[in-house]
Amino acid sequence: MTIQECYQELGGNYLEVSARLPSPRLIEKFIAKFLEDASFSALCSAMESGNRAEAFRAAHTLKGVCANMSFSRLMKSAAQLTELLRPEADGIPAEAEALMEDVRRDYRATVASIRSYLNVA
Repeated sequence: MTIQECYQELGGNYLEVSARLPSPRLIEKFIAKFLEDASFSALCSAMESGNRAEAFRAAHTLKGVCANMSFSRLMKSAAQLTELLRPEADGIPAEAEALMEDVRRDYRATVASIRSYLNVA
């Protein structure tokens, strides 16, 4: 699999990221670092505990990382969850669980594509 095929599979935009990061080696370095990013894990924990402020922060961070790496599909689902969690409120809105499922699905697909490209388990 090429890095362009990886981006196609994960629903990203390789042309966009290659304009930001000028070499395939640099892009590869940063997509490998994405596997170490803790924002998705923090989002899951915050959602499970019902901590809206922490869930918002983690979703916003995940959205930003995805925007920087042009992981378009995951960025879109993270952005939708971020906006739902943005308003100050007590607890997490009921609609957030359906959006969280979209984020989970897109995150898993992104990670699977990256691992396949990097040949890591």
